[in-house]
Amino acid sequence: MSSKKSKKTYKIAVLPGDGTGPEVVNEGLKVLKAVGEKNNISFEWVNYDLGGERYKKTGEILPESVLNELRKVDSIYLGAIGHPDVKPGILEKGLLLQLRFELDQYINLRPVKLYPNVDCPLKDKGPKDIDFTVVRENTEGLYAGAGGFLKKGTLDEVAVQESINTRKGAERCLRYAFEYAQKRNKNKKLTLCGKTNVLTYAFDMWERTFYDVAKDYADVKTDYAHVDATCMWMVKNPEWFDVIVTDNMFGDIITDLGAMIQGGMGIAAGGNINPEGVSMFEPIGGSAPKYTGQNIINPLAAICAGSMMLDTLGEKDAADAVEKAVVTLLESGKIKSLSAGKMGMTTSEVGDWLASHL
Repeated sequence: MSSKKSKKTYKIAVLPGDGTGPEVVNEGLKVLKAVGEKNNISFEWVNYDLGGERYKKTGEILPESVLNELRKVDSIYLGAIGHPDVKPGILEKGLLLQLRFELDQYINLRPVKLYPNVDCPLKDKGPKDIDFTVVRENTEGLYAGAGGFLKKGTLDEVAVQESINTRKGAERCLRYAFEYAQKRNKNKKLTLCGKTNVLTYAFDMWERTFYDVAKDYADVKTDYAHVDATCMWMVKNPEWFDVIVTDNMFGDIITDLGAMIQGGMGIAAGGNINPEGVSMFEPIGGSAPKYTGQNIINPLAAICAGSMMLDTLGEKDAADAVEKAVVTLLESGKIKSLSAGKMGMTTSEVGDWLASHL
């Protein structure tokens, strides 16, 4: 009888999406297949045509039947959502936010890591200085959709947008962040980013919960910074941060700043995570429709999102192999820029190189 370890199979929903999404996803799948072959992992890919084109043809954004199928997969791999012929907000709310809420993906995980040979806009800062992670609460706050209009369209119009924060929602996010700081095992420091001096209800609860939860994680140092100070220190002294935890709105803002200091959207990947359920991984950049079909878009963010997916599935060796290959490619100097059309390699050449150098 063979003692060879049996091959693990994962069922992955693939949502290539709009614009250049299908191109970057194709390269990500190429790398995932290659690393799977080397690590005794196989994938069952299930493709879904959700996005702008389907919406234009059928009016459907996220049919209930598709949502029920997505509840049963091991993970979701997303390209990009955003179509020039669809009003902004329709697909983002109807697909991205809906998936986060319906699948209870209550953690948005954003590594902010500057890789070698990547241009950084910060003077005198290098890879050793920019290496932290933002844990963003992903299903509450201002994004819960609570509020409304009174006398809409008149001079007396009132618009109310409410930030919904629950003790349960804050606590589960904070526990994830503390455990992530332990597992990351870098400085074991967790910074709560808030605004306790102005948002005296929501962040009073966040802060109290933060220090209550901290009692269970004695080895993790705690820290607090207002969101405006966090933005300043991310630029001036990014090396101060290890793991940052924050609410939905502030997390949305500071992670885009994080993407810029790590070299831009071309390298930024993120995960929408339900630690007990189905998670979704994506490049942070948009669909970039003007570059569609030209084979010049940078696929590294999508490939790094695939690495994050492997790590969350428990395939750390495979995840590390993908990240190591990305670092090796960047160190080689073959990639001249992370910008579309200026890379010095085509989209497909990047995927081919990485797949062959794992």
